[in-house]
Amino acid sequence: MTEPLWWQKGAIYQIYPRSFQDSNGGGIGTLRGIENRLDALVDLGVDAVWISPIYPSPLADFGYDVADYCGIDPSFGTLEDFDSLLDATHARGLKLLLDFVPNHSSSEHPWFKESRSSRENPKRDWYIWRDPAPDGGPPNNWISDFGGSAWEWDEASGQYYYHAFLKEQPDLNWRNPEVRQAMMDVLRFWFDRGVDGFRIDVLWHMIKHAEFPDNPPNPAYTPAMGAMHQVLQLHSTDQPEVHGIAADMRRVADAYPGRVLVGEIYLPVERLMHYYGRGEPEVHLPFNFQLIEAPWEARTLAGLIADYEAALPAGGWPNWVLGNHDRPRAATRFGPRQARIAAMLLLTLRGTPTIYYGDELGLEDVPIPPDQVQDPRELREPGLGLGRDPVRTPMAWDTSANAGFTGGAPWLPLHPDWQVRNVAAEREDPRSMWRLYHDLLELRHAHPALSIGDWLPVECSDALLAYERRCGAERMLVVLNLSDRPQSFAIPEWAEGLSVLLAAQGGRDPAILGPDEGLILG
Repeated sequence: MTEPLWWQKGAIYQIYPRSFQDSNGGGIGTLRGIENRLDALVDLGVDAVWISPIYPSPLADFGYDVADYCGIDPSFGTLEDFDSLLDATHARGLKLLLDFVPNHSSSEHPWFKESRSSRENPKRDWYIWRDPAPDGGPPNNWISDFGGSAWEWDEASGQYYYHAFLKEQPDLNWRNPEVRQAMMDVLRFWFDRGVDGFRIDVLWHMIKHAEFPDNPPNPAYTPAMGAMHQVLQLHSTDQPEVHGIAADMRRVADAYPGRVLVGEIYLPVERLMHYYGRGEPEVHLPFNFQLIEAPWEARTLAGLIADYEAALPAGGWPNWVLGNHDRPRAATRFGPRQARIAAMLLLTLRGTPTIYYGDELGLEDVPIPPDQVQDPRELREPGLGLGRDPVRTPMAWDTSANAGFTGGAPWLPLHPDWQVRNVAAEREDPRSMWRLYHDLLELRHAHPALSIGDWLPVECSDALLAYERRCGAERMLVVLNLSDRPQSFAIPEWAEGLSVLLAAQGGRDPAILGPDEGLILG
């Protein structure tokens, strides 16, 4: 077996920078704030940090509307602050990943301002412009992911431009070779600076059907889904030509040894696999979001794990995600006790896990009063539960004012129990969620079977999920009770001599698992 790469052995920790740590009293997180908390991440046991967008931005979508791909927004700091953070990260043996947002820029980006200035401008074709339909309306029926038409009328030039998200986020035209070259140069800029990789935002969106036909209606649509689901995104996403772009990005990354590309792709598994590359390599890790979306049932999870493992192409490395900045938190979806089982599942499956900041505290979604809502997703379609503010609230560090996050007024409210649910308190509690994450990460580092070993199913019932992790002569058993009732378990003969190394709730008997119990034997 070849020596595994750092991103195969390690765990990635996602930071939403506005909410991690303030350093100047402004009420939002900063790069210096992140640097000041790096030792806490080392103590937790993660291996890499991924930071959501920190580029200059008007903040129409809180950084996902980029006005300069090679700078730092002043609210977060300066390029010098970033270099200091990068050096401090590497000095601690950690890796640093940035968010790359290539599908669209801000409407305030100089490129778009030029493109919008006239039909004759050399950058006109850097974005997607189309004439009106015969009736004078939008060119087709495509719907923005934030609701409403995905086309915005530009009175001055007499055409519509396309935006998959907000109108302040015009989509770049990736069929234009000059756009491709400019964005590859952005990757090189940050790789040259020393970053260890990128998470690529909405990778599957980046090419649209060349003829822009209408998308078909969604027969399963209900208003509760949100307006974007009125149609199926057949022609506006996941086009064949996107794989050439991903391969170009991979060629850039491969020129910098040890770098990694992670692709955000919400697609069924069989289509997700194509982003590993067919014929030539694409992204190293197409994000696998199944644990976010699947029913929390043992048989369902056992099936999707086995199917995902079987679908991986030769050399394809798996990955798992339990939460992120767009979806409800694990402790909200599963409840506090089952969130511990979810953590055990995330950190004992084969492949690279990604931990969303705050999940190690067991944070739940925080209710946001209507007058404090910040997220344009919620503001555009209120009351559907699509808002993302509840999962982006400030990190709680200790019992000082504002949980040690800021000396000012936090940009979003803290969770109500921050005085007891914070890093300092949970570090001292051997039964806390923080301690469980710490101990799971420690086990992963100590046992190759848990980080890089094979995954083999052992047993599945309505409530019980068990599997083996094996690396060479090392064999480990993971048994998870996904119910609030005791469950009996027939220990495999090969595992009868194994000891309990870690328990979610403190149990010691693998033959009878208590409610919401999970055990790791080795």
